[in-house]
Amino acid sequence: MIEFPDPSQANEEGLLAVGGNLNPETLMAAYSKGIFPWYGEGQPILWWSPDPRMVLFPSEFHCSRRLARRMRQGSYTVSFDRAFSDVIRLCAEIPRKGESGTWIIPEMIQAYCDMFDWGYAHSVEVLEEGELIGGLYGVLYNRIFFAESMFSRKTDASKVALAALCERAIQEGWRLIDCQFHTGHLQSLGAREISRSQFLSLIDPSRD
Repeated sequence: MIEFPDPSQANEEGLLAVGGNLNPETLMAAYSKGIFPWYGEGQPILWWSPDPRMVLFPSEFHCSRRLARRMRQGSYTVSFDRAFSDVIRLCAEIPRKGESGTWIIPEMIQAYCDMFDWGYAHSVEVLEEGELIGGLYGVLYNRIFFAESMFSRKTDASKVALAALCERAIQEGWRLIDCQFHTGHLQSLGAREISRSQFLSLIDPSRD
């Protein structure tokens, strides 16, 4: 198993390490230290631990009146872990803001499908009349959900997925949802930045 350096050694952009593999054991060793992979086609595996860290405490999720109305209408239905591979492949079709391509390359898809088979990765699916129109996926470790990506093919579909995830998080006593980097969209939904040290203390209270 790969030994990762202390996250405090990451550079100003949050880059901590280069290389390694995407085996489930390696990925879980990374997540246990608040580290995640993010890289593009043709690059070596890049491991990140940004400071500050964007997180969403489930009780702080902001549900707008429009979103609440959408959820009451009942036209969208939600499921968990029913279509993980479909969710991650649809997430891969949508590049991150400011990028022309996707970071969810085939080896990344395979790695997280393996993680799903091992019971570490999970998905939320949003459907309309049986069609998958939105969703998200990530990794659950020590009552923290490390959200990796989401997609939406219909208005508010990804927001419905996140709302459902927050509801489950509250029910099951999860501490927080990791959102990695700041975006205005996530901030509008209640996410906020905390320091790396605070984030790591929430993963491993013995560090505090």
